[in-house]
Amino acid sequence: MTEEVVRYERRGGVAVVTMNRPEYRNAQNSQMTYALDEAFYRAVDDDEVAVIVLAGAGPHFSAGHDIGTPGRDADRTFRRRATLWWDHVGKAGGESRYARESEVYVGMCRRWREIPKPTIAMVQGACIAGGLMLAWVCDLIIASDDAFFADPVVRMGIPGVEYFAHPWVMGPRQAKEFLFLGERVGAARALELGMINRVVPRDRLEEEVMAVAGKIAAMPRFGLALTKKAVNQAEDLMGLHAGMDSVFGLHHFAHAHNAEVADGDSLGGQDARSMARRNKDGG
Repeated sequence: MTEEVVRYERRGGVAVVTMNRPEYRNAQNSQMTYALDEAFYRAVDDDEVAVIVLAGAGPHFSAGHDIGTPGRDADRTFRRRATLWWDHVGKAGGESRYARESEVYVGMCRRWREIPKPTIAMVQGACIAGGLMLAWVCDLIIASDDAFFADPVVRMGIPGVEYFAHPWVMGPRQAKEFLFLGERVGAARALELGMINRVVPRDRLEEEVMAVAGKIAAMPRFGLALTKKAVNQAEDLMGLHAGMDSVFGLHHFAHAHNAEVADGDSLGGQDARSMARRNKDGG
């Protein structure tokens, strides 16, 4: 595990996996992705761990994918774990983007959704775009009262993040509003939408999450694993898996369209700075 970007600790039967790039609001680069995977694998492999908590160091859970920090590493090769596909490095255009995003975004998120132990996202501050993907793959989301959620990538001309779970986590009509406006949704509203489980005061977030994790940890391990699988299978029967595949194609069509009409700019004229500014203005 790479300690610089992800921390791992065990507290009794609970493993706490913490994203650790607070200076960049825990923007997710590939190094962090594979460090998270290694931490999750470690927790699954430890018979003493019953529940996994995913946290973010600093004032924010995650600002999303890394599209502009000095640690952006989209051009680096990592050993692939989620898909059996060729490396994206050295490939051009859609061939590169499809290979990378299939692996580090959709593939990894689906892999983590199927972790056989209960997972809890402990969310404070920003949970934006790619940050949503990290929270949504967890079984429970407990947020502090200062948390906010948004998927503003329609501003890039793209129909939502790669792990397109929006209609399933908040309902189709609310998903449209969430995406059309791209505005921040506060924790209280997210609770009303059914997107998260609980809202607690910021200074009690960790205490509340660990209390819930401790109660779950007392349940039979195999029963929890089968229960999780049962609910995930029900979600897939309601179209989550197939729907996400179809939207992943639209996502890549949007990137290709942007590149074709804007001299190769697949992000529709946006970058990390402009997105952050518009998110703040729109919040």
